[in-house]
Amino acid sequence: MNQQEFTKLYEKDFDVKRIAVKLHEPGVQRVHLKGLAGSLPAIIAASVFKNSTVPNLFVLNDKEEAAYFLNDIQSILGEKDVLFFPGSYRRPYQIEETENANVLLRAEVLNRLSSRRKPAAVVTYPDGLFEKVITRKELSKNTLKISENDALSPDFLNETLNEYHFERVDFVTDLGQFSIRGGIVDVFSFSNDMPYRIEFFGEEVDSIRSFDIETQVSEKRVKSITVVPNVSDKTMVEQRESFLHYLSKETVIWTKSVEFAGDRLNKNFEKAEEAFAELSTAVKHRTPTELFLNKAALRHELDDFDLIEFGQGLAYPAAEAVDFNSVPQPAFNKNFQLLAESLHKHDEQGYENLILCASAKQVERFHDIFEDIDAEAKFTPVLYTLHEGFIDHERKIVCYTDRQIFDRYHKFRLKTGYEKKQAITLKELTSLQVGDFVTHIDHGIGTFGGLKKIDVNGKQQEAIKLIYKDNDILYISIHSLHKISKYNGKEGTMPKIHKLGSATWAKTKAKTKSKVKKIAYDLIKLYAKRKEQKGFACGPDSYLQLELEASFLYEDTPDQEKATEAIKEDMEKEMPMDRLVCGDVGFGKTELAVRAAFKAVDNGKQVAVLVPTTVLAFQHYKTFTEQLKDFPVTVEYINRFRSTKQQRETLKRLEEGKVDILIGTHRIVGKDVKWKDLGLLVIDEEQKFGVAVKDKLKTIRVNVDTLTLSATPIPRTMQFSLVGARDLSVLATPPPNRYPVQTEVRGFNEEMIRDAIAYEVSRGGQVFFVHNRIENISEVAGMIQRLVPDVKIGVAHGQMEGTKLEKIMLAFMEGECDVLISTTIIESGLDISNANTIIINNANFFGLSDLHQMRGRVGRSNKKAFAYMIAPPYSAMTEEARKRLKALEQFSDLGSGFNIAMRDLEIRGAGDLLGAEQSGFIGDIGFEMYQKILGEALAELKQDEFKDLYKEEEDKMKHFLAEETLLDTDLEILIPDEYVNNIAERLSLYRKLNDIETEEQLKEFEQRLVDRFGEIPPPVHDLLVSVRLRWIGRQLGFEKLVLKSNKMIGYFISDQSSPFYQSATFTQILNYLKNHYRTVTMKERNNRLTLTFQGISNVDEAIEQLRGILSD
Repeated sequence: MNQQEFTKLYEKDFDVKRIAVKLHEPGVQRVHLKGLAGSLPAIIAASVFKNSTVPNLFVLNDKEEAAYFLNDIQSILGEKDVLFFPGSYRRPYQIEETENANVLLRAEVLNRLSSRRKPAAVVTYPDGLFEKVITRKELSKNTLKISENDALSPDFLNETLNEYHFERVDFVTDLGQFSIRGGIVDVFSFSNDMPYRIEFFGEEVDSIRSFDIETQVSEKRVKSITVVPNVSDKTMVEQRESFLHYLSKETVIWTKSVEFAGDRLNKNFEKAEEAFAELSTAVKHRTPTELFLNKAALRHELDDFDLIEFGQGLAYPAAEAVDFNSVPQPAFNKNFQLLAESLHKHDEQGYENLILCASAKQVERFHDIFEDIDAEAKFTPVLYTLHEGFIDHERKIVCYTDRQIFDRYHKFRLKTGYEKKQAITLKELTSLQVGDFVTHIDHGIGTFGGLKKIDVNGKQQEAIKLIYKDNDILYISIHSLHKISKYNGKEGTMPKIHKLGSATWAKTKAKTKSKVKKIAYDLIKLYAKRKEQKGFACGPDSYLQLELEASFLYEDTPDQEKATEAIKEDMEKEMPMDRLVCGDVGFGKTELAVRAAFKAVDNGKQVAVLVPTTVLAFQHYKTFTEQLKDFPVTVEYINRFRSTKQQRETLKRLEEGKVDILIGTHRIVGKDVKWKDLGLLVIDEEQKFGVAVKDKLKTIRVNVDTLTLSATPIPRTMQFSLVGARDLSVLATPPPNRYPVQTEVRGFNEEMIRDAIAYEVSRGGQVFFVHNRIENISEVAGMIQRLVPDVKIGVAHGQMEGTKLEKIMLAFMEGECDVLISTTIIESGLDISNANTIIINNANFFGLSDLHQMRGRVGRSNKKAFAYMIAPPYSAMTEEARKRLKALEQFSDLGSGFNIAMRDLEIRGAGDLLGAEQSGFIGDIGFEMYQKILGEALAELKQDEFKDLYKEEEDKMKHFLAEETLLDTDLEILIPDEYVNNIAERLSLYRKLNDIETEEQLKEFEQRLVDRFGEIPPPVHDLLVSVRLRWIGRQLGFEKLVLKSNKMIGYFISDQSSPFYQSATFTQILNYLKNHYRTVTMKERNNRLTLTFQGISNVDEAIEQLRGILSD
């Protein structure tokens, strides 16, 4: 059965038609729908809406309920006709706290309703109705429609956008911004979820295209757009009215509870009055009554509309009742036997059994599972998802959802086209600002002095200015940008600036390179050794493996799927696996370990899980036993808390093969630990173990499958250079159905602390309170005990005696204490899904990556999580601390936009992966440069010592004969200011151009320039073509090309013993010389062989000349 057939079951239903008929009767109608369970309300609502010709408004009780309802109804009616109308403020009168994504959704609804297009279904909740909106008349006055071929000028648009309070910027990245570059205007209106680029031809609109915020590249051409200002802006002087005034009188309003909605409005209204009273007179321009709706006003306005109540409690008792007689889907707790019994029972009673599945893979899973436990169970799979299942006794339909059967958490989806783009992009991190530290591969660390115009033989060129020690200045050609990189050390560390021409830098570089080379050598050696070993090859997945994998709480992310495949492939080969899995906190590494462990046990092998701390050992033990409780697997752990007798007993059973998985600290690689048949070693956070343990591991892992997990991410460039030295899986996408952690920056306030703790404990949760000063941590504990006397408190910090600390941590993990007050020791690896509030004291003193990792401790279950950053007022903080906390508040999703934290973590990750002493070198030379040197070291080893192992890679390298070709010219080759006037953007474009390696990329780059900045001027054309010139130069063995005074000189590879001089290419050059001796001459200059071409006045001619050699 497909989705349409499923929803049609209700569209033609008698009761649905009865509701539609009732609503058509004259006068104001009241209907009460009873017995609606699961997602049935959304199905009925969609069916009624399909049968009607008027708009429908659905008022649910809160945002979460509304969002699930929205997803369900959209899945039936499509996204185009169902709109969401959220609240836009976190707190009344906190103007700076508007959620831009919500402002956008609100404007979209108002726009649609005022244009009176096809009737829409709008889903909202009390907070959405609470804020009054700009009147219809004012909205149309403040709306500008722009279409292709309109007579309009950029100047007129500039004036209008200024009147709308839009902000003029260089590049548009956010709502309410616009930019003008010549005949191109970019604008991000509050009525669209993406910005638009309007290109003018004189005083006429030539084309309108949407574009991507991150790449700034156009995507889709459209005929027209509407530009609307921020209609939710409280500072707008326009008159306000209730949202219900936008609805035509024939609109049908559905409400879950009129009473609940009214009470919520009153609660909000009281808060608004309090906030208003606290405002200074200067900003008291609008009273709460002018801006917000209360319960009495809502009840009064509802009197004019047809109303359907579909929840508990009636506001209008005289309403006509329709009973749907349905009940929620029962909980099977992943017990498939129970599920099969339920299906049989309903089948015998004549019910139709439907199981809604999110994917074809899930359908397959159900068939596999029932084949094994009960092949007679009858059900119809439906490829379709709803939030919750139900049993409809009236129509004899059983509708179960796969996610409830497998007990998986399901998160609502709201429009994220705009939100996901808010990320601080990597471009911003690597873009250079004047004064930033930079590393030049030949000259060391200096500071960036900006782009400077220099005069070469009367022609203008652009160069990069670097300032070194004692104010020495070095100008770098824009063609050599690849030689410099922004200095990135650990957050808060300052590098030493080098003296130009001194030997210090060369020594530092050489020292780093030899160290890095040794590490790289060991990595590759281990890899080569493993390639020769024979281990045990596991068989393909059994049905038990499938059942285990279906039982995980969260759906797999694409990265997890890829990593799982890779791990299984490795385990099914004879060569022992050695795979490293990197991923941010909470991205599902442990799940992968559980799968791998189960696969090994399923194939008759034992598994060792090695962790750095006793607390983690206990945590993994809990996780593994919980996940594997329904399977025939014995999991044990040993740590200091187990008596000697218990440990002896466990080790005896291990030797007899009665323990399948053993978890523990370095104790499990001790001499007295004997395995019957060890098949898999899982190592968590390997970098935290000492040398002795690592040496032991080296001997074990040569012929046993090894899976290493690390929470510090590894940078992409490093991932590439490690290809063929270590098998790597990277988890970069967060679990899809995780709640974002609601993050708020607050001043220190005892009332807030009390409320946050009391709320969390009242819903059965636990709280982390981070206070990073050991000297007064007990005073903080006293204060908390005073504020919330009935909660149990534990205090933990790194200076405590080991066993005492572990006891407190374990008590917290076991739920025996409610609040854990600790220093940052909670940062690493703790996973307590019941702890969903974290309060971080003096948050302004932490680095972004620390805050990010600490926040990652909460929000690990399907409950909403909170992070409160306690900090002084913004005005009293440093600019850096302000930025950090703002970024955290903005990007509450796991892994969203956390490139800055990632940066700091990647630096740690690099150090961890290659040995801790590496972080010293990273500090000396900067992270980017470190990666370059590592890449070079690995490439050299692959070409020399390990040539045979990497034969294919070597063949790829032979395409270019010179490593690079530098270009020195007196032609005007640059991006003029009038074409791109933003210096940072010009520099970014130069850098991108420098990194281009293929013709395809170059053409794409050219198209992007035209798209963003208009027609390409001659100096930019020459700049693009010069890239091709450098490529051909590399193919012909030129290390440098000088194009000046109507001639071109090519300098060949300086190393006389280079194989280039024996190559076919060099022979080809000599033959060309014989045939063109009048215009081309070869001679030696300063011990370098050169080739001189006469009569070359531009880059195109130079290319033609060199191509002639290749085709000759």
